[in-house]
Amino acid sequence: MEPKTIDALRFGTVGSPQTTAGSGTPAAIAHIRQLGLHHLEIAWTQSVRVSDETCALIKAAAQQHQVSLSVHAPYFINLNSQTDELMGKSDARLLAAARAGFKSGARDIVFHPGSYHSQPPEVVYERARQKLIELTGILREEGTDVILRPETMGKGAMFGTLEECVLLARDVPGVLPCIDWAHLHARRGDGSFNSYNEFATALGFLRDTLGEYGMKHVHFHLSGIEYTAKGEKMHVPLNEADLQYRDLLQAFLDFGVEGTAAVEAPLPFHTADALVFQATYRRLRDKESLQESAD
Repeated sequence: MEPKTIDALRFGTVGSPQTTAGSGTPAAIAHIRQLGLHHLEIAWTQSVRVSDETCALIKAAAQQHQVSLSVHAPYFINLNSQTDELMGKSDARLLAAARAGFKSGARDIVFHPGSYHSQPPEVVYERARQKLIELTGILREEGTDVILRPETMGKGAMFGTLEECVLLARDVPGVLPCIDWAHLHARRGDGSFNSYNEFATALGFLRDTLGEYGMKHVHFHLSGIEYTAKGEKMHVPLNEADLQYRDLLQAFLDFGVEGTAAVEAPLPFHTADALVFQATYRRLRDKESLQESAD
């Protein structure tokens, strides 16, 4: 039986659950609620080709079923593109995802922020910061009320450490991080970033840098992951992963985060892993409540 109130952290999937009957995002939204989940991240990862009419249908379905939405923008975005032509195309992809997402009722627009291209991280950070100031200014001026969320990345060659994504949020209005916890675990390639203390340190940094607003408006990606010494290799099911996800969920509860958590897992484990994350989160939360009542 579902709880009468929706959890502080709303769980869902990145992309339509594979158990959805029928096609299209409205059908996926309805199925999310049938599963007892509360969030869907629309995976426009190749391109954004959606009509205004379809956006309206998506928005209506989300409102009807009380499902929150985010958008994963196309993979081919790079805030550090090396030519004007490539940068223009990257900008257009992110702006298209933001505009269509807003019309569809999504506020969080997740994207991969780019590559260092062998440049010093501080140089790339400044370029990314300036580009996000430009893009958020365009969106704000036209009334597209969304949050751009650079995602923490799973390989050391990619721009997108936890610190970089959180500091961009500090420095640019209209930006918040998408923290992909599996990517943070894989990025170092040595099995670290996989303990309660490390998770708590990351959340403490988020809180100290962005304050309570940042803690009450989180957007996370969750999954198992396989990695090498160079970082991320591929997402894997939880039952094949070494991610200490119970400790991670306990840290979420201890720090009182609120927002959304979208689960990335390979088929056919996509839906099952989302339900495992949600059920474990609720079990840990209810265990704490019972203990507090006993005390």
